[in-house]
Amino acid sequence: MTIEQYTESITLQEMKCNIGKTDFGFVFPQGDVESIDKINKLLKKAGGKPKECELDNYEQCSGGKGKPEYIITFNDDASTIIVVECKKAISQHITPKMNHPKNYAVDGVLYYAKFLKEEYNVIAIAISGTKKDNIKVNTFYWQKKQDIFTELTKARDIILEPLNYIELIKGNKLKKAYSLDEIRDTAIMMHNALREIKVIEGHKPIFIAGILIALNDSDFCKSYSSLTSYKTVIQNIQSAIENVLENSEIKSNRINYIKQVFKTLQDNTKFADIPLGHRNSITWYIEQLEMKIKPMMDYADSTIDALGVFYHEFIKYSGGDGSGLGIVLTPQHLTEFMCELAGVNKNSKVVDICCGSASFLVTAMSKMFQNANAKEIEKIRLNGLYGVEFDEGLYTLAIANMIIRKDGKSNIFKGDCFNSEITKKLKEKNINIGLINPPYSQTDKEELEFTEHLLNILVPGGVGVVVVPMSCAIGTKFKTTRERLMKNHTLKAVFSMPDDIFYPTGTNVCVMVWEAHTPHNSSQETFFCYCKDDGFVKRKKLGRIDAYNKWNQIKQKWLTLYRNRDIVQGISARHCVSYNDEWLCEAYMDTDYTKLSSKDFEQTVKDYLSYLVKSGDIE
Repeated sequence: MTIEQYTESITLQEMKCNIGKTDFGFVFPQGDVESIDKINKLLKKAGGKPKECELDNYEQCSGGKGKPEYIITFNDDASTIIVVECKKAISQHITPKMNHPKNYAVDGVLYYAKFLKEEYNVIAIAISGTKKDNIKVNTFYWQKKQDIFTELTKARDIILEPLNYIELIKGNKLKKAYSLDEIRDTAIMMHNALREIKVIEGHKPIFIAGILIALNDSDFCKSYSSLTSYKTVIQNIQSAIENVLENSEIKSNRINYIKQVFKTLQDNTKFADIPLGHRNSITWYIEQLEMKIKPMMDYADSTIDALGVFYHEFIKYSGGDGSGLGIVLTPQHLTEFMCELAGVNKNSKVVDICCGSASFLVTAMSKMFQNANAKEIEKIRLNGLYGVEFDEGLYTLAIANMIIRKDGKSNIFKGDCFNSEITKKLKEKNINIGLINPPYSQTDKEELEFTEHLLNILVPGGVGVVVVPMSCAIGTKFKTTRERLMKNHTLKAVFSMPDDIFYPTGTNVCVMVWEAHTPHNSSQETFFCYCKDDGFVKRKKLGRIDAYNKWNQIKQKWLTLYRNRDIVQGISARHCVSYNDEWLCEAYMDTDYTKLSSKDFEQTVKDYLSYLVKSGDIE
């Protein structure tokens, strides 16, 4: 592969398309457009790019035919095309007068566009460089028959999927499928840039969430790219945040806190000295979040907390995995499984009393919208989802997450979930489903005390599904809390989850299903399931992923076993338990010895030997 082909490869990768027929149109390489006579004639008219030619000069053409890297057409918009010109070196990106088309990407793509716009609306994209983290991109829109083109400044140094260029021109919301790679790349870029300008750790989440909130103000979206000073941009962000949050009925002290962070940033001289429009400037951050992260959050079919994942990745590069800051993100497939265990539907009212960035609420909302009509969706938005978050940064992320989805912003409380006033307000809402991943060993409360408090908030017969450390399910610990729990609530089921489900953190967890306000009957069997294989595998730099698409089938198997209360050797069991007993399947299921091999015994011996060494029993 030649060096310039690296640029071409990055282009197709970022556009998420291949050469040839696509679901939206066609991608033609190197001017190979003989099948479209009109484009072919215009490229022949343009000829080969001359070394020097003014943009308004149509006479100075070389022989042959123009061969831009790509011409892209659309099935649903035959009047609009994309033309792409690539160069391997950033130094070959643009000249001051844009009049050297042969050797420069911007100059070259505009040279082609001035001919193509005779018959088409032309989106002209110039891309230079061979590495995604420092690639140069400029995008222009040259309408049919017009003499003047405009630059799409929001797409500066960003490559979009082809259909999103159409949406950008129309002023519509961009939508894109979830991409962990893109989230990670964006998080690394932003983290490195903010570190250089000395933004303090506590302000980083507010900075991210504040911009995302501001981007929900239509006036701000339209105007920020035309603002002329750093101070004005910061002031406009503050005004936009105030507009959005006041419409969302957020308390004034919360609004003032977020605005104060941006007021502090206003005095950051390193930030202020970066010219607007340049890489790492304040407008660069806004563009990156608007073009890359927000479209994933707006993605209609997504149950994924894209903002939470982004921030989790962002924090990781500050050192550690973020767990010290309370950012132990519940894996997305686990939030979906727990929502389905709880039976979340359009008639549910759902609460998460330690909601973090709102992962459970995002997933629950998607489930609730399924099979709901417009009136029911509006009811869900107003009264269907509730959250509580103590941490200021995470609270801001949560309301940003919900505001972007047009939901739940006024129903997320800032404060301690054990606060009597918050508890009273939640009890008045007649909530029937609770979902939590409580803080692990980070407060003066046990994880089971969060579980107990959640169940006390729910209506009688409500369902609480919690993910907690396995130590909560062993009869030797938390006996007082366990006794209180079973005195007032019923333990319906416990699922032993994969040991590394929270990788890279090492906490082994189980998922408990409780029925609220029905005392546990120790003479009735509780369902237990040994769910140690979710089909996910570890991949370098990606963590645990569903590489072989096994998860959906495995999830359905677990749910069927639970709903039917089936006993399967080596997987599930039913047993009568009290607060003194162990609440894990491992204690009650029959082992399927036919699946054991010599390697299993060898591994067990190795694990035991490792334990003895670590404990100091042997040297």
